[in-house]
Amino acid sequence: MHKILIVDDDPVTRTILARTVESEKCVCVQLSQGKLALDFLRDNPDISLVITDMSMPELDGRALIKVLRQDNDLKAIPVIIVSGVVSLHEIYDLLGNGADYFVPKPVDTEVLQTYVNRLLHKRQQPTCQAQSL
Repeated sequence: MHKILIVDDDPVTRTILARTVESEKCVCVQLSQGKLALDFLRDNPDISLVITDMSMPELDGRALIKVLRQDNDLKAIPVIIVSGVVSLHEIYDLLGNGADYFVPKPVDTEVLQTYVNRLLHKRQQPTCQAQSL
């Protein structure tokens, strides 16, 4: 079972995101702040994916990604940014600095589900290992 962490300071948005991605193969954990998310991730390394807003108190989405990508234990966790208040330049910056996908608000649930499925499927791919002959 995949565990998806949803981080957004708006409870309605968190609920919409959770309902969009929860299934028999995915369970969602919802948190309201980036700082709480970071602490949770450090205590729960089995998270398969993070979906986070950009604008949050204490630790915003950009800072959360930066910390995740610098942490050897967390840097492989894929991240989807969901936000309504960023420019095209900021989107490119986010994608260039560690976000896997960007989804604008209001969220197109089909697009979000497609991105989630791609990232979870990618994490399930077995790694190639050399075999001695």
